[in-house]
Amino acid sequence: MTVSLTTAQIREKYLQFFEGKGHLRLPSYSTVAPDPTTLFTVAGMQPFKDQFMGAPAVFDGVANKRVTTAQKCVRVGDIENVGRTRRHLSLFEMMGNFSFGDYFKRDAIHWAWEFLTGAEWMGMDASKMYVTIYKDDEEAFTYWTQEIGLDASHIHRFDADENFWPANAPLEGPNGPCGPCSEIYYDRGPKYGEDTWGDYFQTRESARFLEVWNLVFPQFDRQEPLADGTPVLRDLPFKNIDTGMGLERVASVVQDVPDFYSNDVFAPIVARVAELSGKPYEGEVSVSHRVVAEHLRSVSMILADGTPFSNTGRGYTLRKIMRRAIRHGYLLGFREPTLFQLVPLVVDGMSSAYPELRDNQAKVEASVKAEEERFLKTLEGGIQRLGGLLSGMERGAVLSGQDAFVLYDTYGFPVDLTLEIAEEYGITVDEAGYAESLENAQEIARAGSKYGKSELFGGNQEALEGLPRTEFVGYDELSVDADVVALVGAGERLSHLTAGSEATVVLSRTPFYAEGGGEVGDTGRLEWAGGAGVVRDTRKTPQGVFLHDVLVEEGELREGVRVRGVVSGERRATERHHTATHLLHAALRAVLGDGVAQKGSLVAPDRLRFDFSHGAALTAPEIAAVELLVSRWVSANFPVTWQEMPIADAKAAGATALFGEKYGETVRVVRVGGSVEYAGQPVSSMELCGGAHVRRTGDIGAFVILGDENVAAGVRRIEALAGDAATAWVRERLNAAGKVASLLNTGVDGLEARVSGLQSQLKAAEKDVAAVKRQLAEAQMGGGNGGAAQTRELGGFKVAALKLAGLEGNELRGAADKLLDQSGADMVVVAGEKGLVVKATKDAVTRGAHAGQLIGKLAAAGGGKGGGRPDMAQAGVTDADAALGALDTAF
Repeated sequence: MTVSLTTAQIREKYLQFFEGKGHLRLPSYSTVAPDPTTLFTVAGMQPFKDQFMGAPAVFDGVANKRVTTAQKCVRVGDIENVGRTRRHLSLFEMMGNFSFGDYFKRDAIHWAWEFLTGAEWMGMDASKMYVTIYKDDEEAFTYWTQEIGLDASHIHRFDADENFWPANAPLEGPNGPCGPCSEIYYDRGPKYGEDTWGDYFQTRESARFLEVWNLVFPQFDRQEPLADGTPVLRDLPFKNIDTGMGLERVASVVQDVPDFYSNDVFAPIVARVAELSGKPYEGEVSVSHRVVAEHLRSVSMILADGTPFSNTGRGYTLRKIMRRAIRHGYLLGFREPTLFQLVPLVVDGMSSAYPELRDNQAKVEASVKAEEERFLKTLEGGIQRLGGLLSGMERGAVLSGQDAFVLYDTYGFPVDLTLEIAEEYGITVDEAGYAESLENAQEIARAGSKYGKSELFGGNQEALEGLPRTEFVGYDELSVDADVVALVGAGERLSHLTAGSEATVVLSRTPFYAEGGGEVGDTGRLEWAGGAGVVRDTRKTPQGVFLHDVLVEEGELREGVRVRGVVSGERRATERHHTATHLLHAALRAVLGDGVAQKGSLVAPDRLRFDFSHGAALTAPEIAAVELLVSRWVSANFPVTWQEMPIADAKAAGATALFGEKYGETVRVVRVGGSVEYAGQPVSSMELCGGAHVRRTGDIGAFVILGDENVAAGVRRIEALAGDAATAWVRERLNAAGKVASLLNTGVDGLEARVSGLQSQLKAAEKDVAAVKRQLAEAQMGGGNGGAAQTRELGGFKVAALKLAGLEGNELRGAADKLLDQSGADMVVVAGEKGLVVKATKDAVTRGAHAGQLIGKLAAAGGGKGGGRPDMAQAGVTDADAALGALDTAF
């Protein structure tokens, strides 16, 4: 390679290269998953599932069967390996070029080779390139050897477990689109290992031969094997290309660095971790440095995309990533919020490609700092809980692995600290039992986050083939009689369902709306002679077969039985939210301009969520104007009507199309039969929509916007409530405001003035307290001149030490600054009851002083831990006197 490129330059060159090959460059999708199969976006191809399934390749009005992206992806199924190895990441960038029924294998191979080896692109040495192919893929072998010119000795043929996607699909399934793949490797040379390409055929593991690109060729439709087990692979009607080039992998090759953590994005973050902790990065052994650096990058990106810390779903996973980083920060000696200081480095390294990081930097820093404050208190609580467990045990006893795991899983307490503290009590920990408990939990997590073709194409697809379209009558009726056409479960047709069993039920006709267009699927009940069941969800296939997820409560359900389907009362609430979504869309376009375009939505009984294109947060007046417009529609009680018409007529009439919806020649148009006025102009609502709606706008009832937030670059998200949900929300807030007002001895109308007055009083009191603490510190320091400090010569430095009562945290640091200024010492050590601060002058640091190293020794003597920079460090201790007593032997 002739030149070392930055990660940003590699990313831009990749996208430019494929733009030059006729690809449409699209921005990265949010880390928030574009579909319900995963919590996060886990692959570059995931946002294009519909196109791989045959949907039109049209993106923001631009049609192109060739697309290229740099996609930020999050995978946490093996998060415990992040940091422990040097090539595991929880967040990575997947460079992709995709073809939806356009070019195929030959072009994909030629372009990958051109990009990797071309002097104007990556400039990799062609003689060091190696590839793997599926054992029977003669077409790929021919392209690689006869057209690219790769020597056959540089090619390994592997079976379907290695070079097929999904892995081993011909034998194991799932049924549906699949195909061989070809992986590209680069030989990084003997300094990364003495193994050979021949060795790789046996080991499948190498630090020397690094995979940089996977070219996937979905060309077959896997069908049910023959009776003797012979796989059946039929050609797809059109072939796709799905490639993935790991940006961090290519950067490590191009920059010739040993691992991801040494590239130009990570190295500054790792260096800053070392600086803040006072503990140098020492490569393989420095696990905590890597964990902190990698996880802060992940957390920053996820927060910038609008996912907050929470105790459920995506926010819970985010919290676990953050808390793992905090735990490793704790191992590095961080006792106060510190990791938020790394956010600017993440922003500097990645915001050129992901501007949402820069736009939300202040919010991300504040969120990280608050989470640190919260969890550091939890860690202290874990120490107390562990102490309670150990204090009742005799020396030589064994703490159970389950107890250690509960401390980790429930209380977030790291097993590293459990081992260390237990050792102080003379107690060992059942590490094997802990590992077993952890592995069980990880298996559950991996099962819950699995992402593959089975999720893409549905495990019951084969069993559903040939079924007739379901007649949907749910626009007008919410209870109908129907026949059971099929029962399906675990990929097979079932003859019957007994009480307590759950499976998919297909009916001849149905009142249940199937999930689509952002609206959730209906729930309700099925009733039949001698039995009943609960409909938990409703979906439908592209062929129009409605799938009811049913739990049988009593009796037995068989094919051919006549049942009565009854939609739950939640449907009415869903209808309110769906019509309100249409009105919200029209109001946003009126208030913010025609640049507003829908980017996604969720319509549920309890709320609505609406994603739309807009470059800035809504102001309070803008939110109020949007709410007012919707309320005017509600008050006017206009009729809501729908009719089917040719799509050309609908577009000519000005109907708005919904994001992500697929339309045929005939479409359903939902129209609100009246307009309201904004800025002197009439505003109306007419959209292409297959969802369920109220009959009149007055049926919506109350409407309230909860707020808006950023979810991706140029995309905002509004959450809102309608009907009873809105009324209940307003009442809860008024009740809460009333309680707060009562506590403050005022009315709701007087809250603002009362809180403002209390804030002023609090600020004044804080100033008084700070002044008293300064006076207290000065009094204990001998009038502020440092006279009370003990000063001695240690290790060639003049060191002043002092213990102060009633001071901790910031006050100790302030006292240390003053003592350093007034004592003339090179280094000062100031202790409180539970804290310790060490500071050194610039001159002392130049001569070799290191506050972080000194405080580590003092804290250990005082029953605590700490660390920091050469000029300043701090620690928490249980015995400050013992810590100060170790000063003479610490140099």
